[in-house]
Amino acid sequence: MKFLTAALAMIGLAAVAACSGGEDSASTEVAAPIPPDLEALLTAAITGEHRSEEERLRDQQRHPKETLLFFEIEPDMNVVEIWPGGGWYTKVIAPYLASGGGVYFAANFDPENANERVRAAYEAYKENYVKNPEIYGTVILTVLGEEHDVAPAGSADTVLTFRNVHNWMARGVAQDYFVKFYDALKPGGVLGVVEHRADPGKEQDPKAATGYVREDAVIAMAEKAGFKLEAKSEINANPKDTKDHPFGVWTLPPVRRSAAMRGTEDPNFDRAKYEAIGESDRMTLKFRKPLAADGALLE
Repeated sequence: MKFLTAALAMIGLAAVAACSGGEDSASTEVAAPIPPDLEALLTAAITGEHRSEEERLRDQQRHPKETLLFFEIEPDMNVVEIWPGGGWYTKVIAPYLASGGGVYFAANFDPENANERVRAAYEAYKENYVKNPEIYGTVILTVLGEEHDVAPAGSADTVLTFRNVHNWMARGVAQDYFVKFYDALKPGGVLGVVEHRADPGKEQDPKAATGYVREDAVIAMAEKAGFKLEAKSEINANPKDTKDHPFGVWTLPPVRRSAAMRGTEDPNFDRAKYEAIGESDRMTLKFRKPLAADGALLE
């Protein structure tokens, strides 16, 4: 039996007692003790030599250990990461799962309907991760798209997405994708969302052009797909982020945009204050797929 799920069941999932009311109803997570061996396995994946020094430096702003424990990731699970990019989180999650026989699904762009740059990135990802099972274990490439499933229906213990919701809003497909995540998960499975957090006092741009999304907008999409909000965390909060940058969230590290046109640089742009802010302020939300048709999380 998976430890974290069992532990939460034993304490009655007190953190979800008020989740049916929307954004303000999620209680603080009731923390179950983390077995030392689980924490040690995750720490080993984070500190392994397969990660570069540059990747390790970003841990202080992305908090992978705390984030993955909050999302209840265990090494024997089937875990889907949506749009893993170059694999920053792959290098943490996949070795951790490999230590316990779990399976990592990387839901990428469709290489059959992509430009040359995206296809090259897809092949590089396959070369780096799929072909190195001694480090990353079982890595299965899937596709996030209208005609594809991110994992077989009802097979995933967890679906994770890091800083992607604004991209789907820009394309008008965010709600459809939340439904796909719901379908991929087992009953009782977790959807973990980390996203750039917009000012709640400002109207939400439906296309999220600045890269920031209101927390209540994410919660509404997830709940419309059938999820129940279980808990929130401030693990990835950054109160220094004013969210009013000239080139949106991409002004900040790690992108550091200095001009309106992507790929160009303004040599006179003053980066100092944006470097001082660091990476964006982010929401960290944990949703659960109900066990029963009536929305109950536990029998």
